[in-house]
Amino acid sequence: MFVEDAALCLPEVAIAMRPGAASRLGEAAEMVPTLEQFYPEVLRIQGPGFADGGDILTTEREILVGTSSRTDAAGIDELRRLVAPYGYRVREVNTPEGVLHFKTDCSLLDEETILSTRRLDSTDCFDGYRVIHTAEGEEACANTIRFNELVLMPAGFPRTAELLDKAGYQVRLIGNSEAGKLDGGMSCLSLRFAPPRA
Repeated sequence: MFVEDAALCLPEVAIAMRPGAASRLGEAAEMVPTLEQFYPEVLRIQGPGFADGGDILTTEREILVGTSSRTDAAGIDELRRLVAPYGYRVREVNTPEGVLHFKTDCSLLDEETILSTRRLDSTDCFDGYRVIHTAEGEEACANTIRFNELVLMPAGFPRTAELLDKAGYQVRLIGNSEAGKLDGGMSCLSLRFAPPRA
């Protein structure tokens, strides 16, 4: 169900992850045949380190990867080596204690703007970006999806939705209460990508 954790989809290449939860190690391998239908090349995190897609935020200028219980420094180093030939820069950042995934607490709104909880932003991981904080008590909505001109956001967080609306974003609310019970945010349930042009 949480397919984002199993793969990183970039415009040029897909990378099957190696999630740090033992019960989820087989999921990336199951995803590879589907990825191969869209990408001429699918790379793999081989280990011994771990990297989980939920810890990866790809911006226009870099790939931010948060260390967590599911992603370690060795996995980040391997990812860095895999994406370097495509011109991507990987920056390792810290996920606060008690936060399952880096992207549990953030999402990309546009090329310069990140929606984040205050606890994650306080680690200074977003230096150089514009940051909009979730409203107090609404931290669970930090994970959204930007799709063309729309920001897809979980329903039930009215003050943050109003903040985004006032900032000029077209917000669409989607029921996510069941996935949210397992810390599942909006991005967790999908892989968003544009396949390489032939």
